[in-house]
Amino acid sequence: MEYTTLGSTGMEVSQVCLGCMSFGSGDDWMLDEAEGRELVERAIDLGVNFFDTANTYSAGESERILGDTLADYDRDEQVVATKVRFSGARDHRNAEGLSRKTIEQELDHSLDRLGMDTVDLYQIHRWDYDTPIETTLRALDDAVSRGQVRHIGASSMWAHQFQEALRVSDEQGLARFETMQNLYHLTYREEEREMYPVCDRENVGVIPWSPLAAGYLTRPHEEFTATDRGEHEIDYGTPYHEGPGSEEINERVQELAEEEGVTMAQIALAWHFQNDNVDAPIVGTSSIEHLEEAVEALEISLSDSDVEYLEAPYHPVPVYGHE
Repeated sequence: MEYTTLGSTGMEVSQVCLGCMSFGSGDDWMLDEAEGRELVERAIDLGVNFFDTANTYSAGESERILGDTLADYDRDEQVVATKVRFSGARDHRNAEGLSRKTIEQELDHSLDRLGMDTVDLYQIHRWDYDTPIETTLRALDDAVSRGQVRHIGASSMWAHQFQEALRVSDEQGLARFETMQNLYHLTYREEEREMYPVCDRENVGVIPWSPLAAGYLTRPHEEFTATDRGEHEIDYGTPYHEGPGSEEINERVQELAEEEGVTMAQIALAWHFQNDNVDAPIVGTSSIEHLEEAVEALEISLSDSDVEYLEAPYHPVPVYGHE
């Protein structure tokens, strides 16, 4: 395993962050408690110390499964991140959003499910257009002061919104966002235009979600629609694998994978591991085999010409993932 410093937090995290959205019972493809425990335990064996979940994943089941498993290990060795914005186990008028009420009650619920007094990274799960950002930041700053949260982070939003949040924190002396969890992969690179220059300037750690384009970069493009995940993404209307050049990028990933004797997913992840914009991609999987392959991808070295070859067909696509 390779490790990196996460932005300005000073925390050392594995370059593979295990995403736990697959834990629970919301869909047929999700992992139950025993299966989720097995995956987390294997991740720890492989050196993974960074885990990402959210209050809304399977209405809190993901947090509970992760917390119950980590309780059998040294908590000091693990870096745990969760999120707030959408409703968790309870659904009512104040179960979602980024008001002080919602943040405080949802944080208490998350900590209870995780079985922890403090969460290492607490992230807002998108922007809340109904709550002033200063209100949100003051509530998060108080959570840091109470010792319930160590660091705060944000997720997909417009760069101007993120910059405004950082400005308010600096002017008001409030805890500032130290990480950005956004959509980024070989067929969706719009974040390079504005968001990543902000993150670089402000020493913000970057932990992209969906680094494999919801599975589009793990198999030949003509096979994508034949999978349960592909069918789900198409029904959901996910557009980020439909841009001009996406099929050619997919084919080039396949070509390099065949040359190197590795999987397409490993090539797509190797691109992330060597990307100066990225600290640790969030790898969400329900398979121990795929987790092991993700860790093995750290050993793949792409040449500059390989990277250029993979990136060359990219064309701008509509911004996605901010809502």
